[in-house]
Amino acid sequence: MKRVLITAGASGIGRAMAEGFADEGYEVWVTDVDAAALKACPDAWVCHQADAVDETQMAGVFAQMDGLDVLCANAGIAGPTARVEDVALSDWRACVSVNLEGAFLASKYAAPMMKAAEAGSIVLVSSTAGLFGYPNRAPYSAAKWAVIGLMKTLAMELGPYGIRANAICPGSVEGPRMEGVLAREAAAKGMTRDQVYNGYASGTSMRSFVEARDIADMAVFLASPKARRVSGQVIAVDGHTENPDPKVG
Repeated sequence: MKRVLITAGASGIGRAMAEGFADEGYEVWVTDVDAAALKACPDAWVCHQADAVDETQMAGVFAQMDGLDVLCANAGIAGPTARVEDVALSDWRACVSVNLEGAFLASKYAAPMMKAAEAGSIVLVSSTAGLFGYPNRAPYSAAKWAVIGLMKTLAMELGPYGIRANAICPGSVEGPRMEGVLAREAAAKGMTRDQVYNGYASGTSMRSFVEARDIADMAVFLASPKARRVSGQVIAVDGHTENPDPKVG
């Protein structure tokens, strides 16, 4: 049975990924900091409460595995919504740490296991914020751009061992995290939540947000034999974001 490890896999995009891989017959391993969300996961999943940026905790999870076919480095936080001059250094560091260092640590410990098998698929979750500049989201955008650079390096470094690396760039995803972003941005700009929502949606050719399952479907595809020659790629799942948030601000 193939095995997948998903960081921040107990809710949101990570939970959708876990469900998608489970449907494909994978043995699902999940890490998350949210103990309550982990308890709500199916009994068949191997769940660990671990902070994606705590190297001791993450190393401990990987030490319990005797093989890994797919890594989905999904841990991330939205970070502050503020003008760059108003962003506290502590908030910058926290955002960059979770979004970038979390992907790095998971990849660091997955690589030796995949090298030993001479096969594997690494999927890093970036964002359309890693493709465009986003006003009032400097820490998040910077971190997500860096995730793409990490992925490109992994693809080149690990490719000779039969390991593929790709990045998924979700657009605006329906769910609690995006609702928090909408609320903070609305407050900062003196707008309503719906005005901000419509601004984001109107920046896509499909005029809509995406759902977590859309991201999960892409992750499952990238891990499949049908994507056996897909590596080093940045794939947006966003309904085509041409110009992010054009009507807001």
